[in-house]
Amino acid sequence: MLVYPSGIDLSSRTLQHLSGLLAGHRRRIGSRWRRLICGRQALLVLAHLRCGDTYARLAAGFRVGITTVHRYIRETVDLLAALAPTLEQAMTTVRKKAYVVLDGTVLPIDRIAADQPYYSGKKKHHGMNVQALADPAGRLIWASDALPAAVHDLTAARTHGIPAALTADDVKCWADKAYQGAGPAVRVPFRGKNLRGWHRRHNRDHAKIRSLGERAMAILKCWRLLRKLRCSTTRITAVVRAVVALELAT
Repeated sequence: MLVYPSGIDLSSRTLQHLSGLLAGHRRRIGSRWRRLICGRQALLVLAHLRCGDTYARLAAGFRVGITTVHRYIRETVDLLAALAPTLEQAMTTVRKKAYVVLDGTVLPIDRIAADQPYYSGKKKHHGMNVQALADPAGRLIWASDALPAAVHDLTAARTHGIPAALTADDVKCWADKAYQGAGPAVRVPFRGKNLRGWHRRHNRDHAKIRSLGERAMAILKCWRLLRKLRCSTTRITAVVRAVVALELAT
């Protein structure tokens, strides 16, 4: 296989942060010799998460076996996922904000037509539903565990306890029409196509505020692995949490 140098659109600070985490992890478990040093393992994992490079391409590029690549990626993703905040921890940050934006997205996966629970009727493809909270500037605060795409956004939000947590802390939240009926803390636009007067102005102003939350979803999608996940559905939550941990750390 031909190999060529490539670039990753991340700062050296991200690489240094991940290298430090791996170095500390190796010391804790008493790991001695590895095929790759911490910096190279960190670079391999970032290439996988950010660029979506396959195990075969990474194995050729780093001159290690595919099994080694799989082991390195799984180890690092689990290490990062453990650092991602829970909803309870994220609420500490949320309470300091004037308001937050709640939004959901469906991450595409490579499922077949028979896997009905993973098929999104809205997106017309198979995927996993992930909910996210963003601050007024569009910065990512928290992302939920992944649920099958057939789960509606409102159901997913309730499953994760998002409306209840926002109501308990009296936090204002902006969301789209999918969250109609989520509770008093979640503000949604009016339904209907031919709205007039103040209803139409309200929806326009609401959209301006909520659009900032779309930036958080765009940040997640910058990690190209999340644009087409080919791993087991049981591993997707760990991958999402690993990405969130990297975004919050850097």
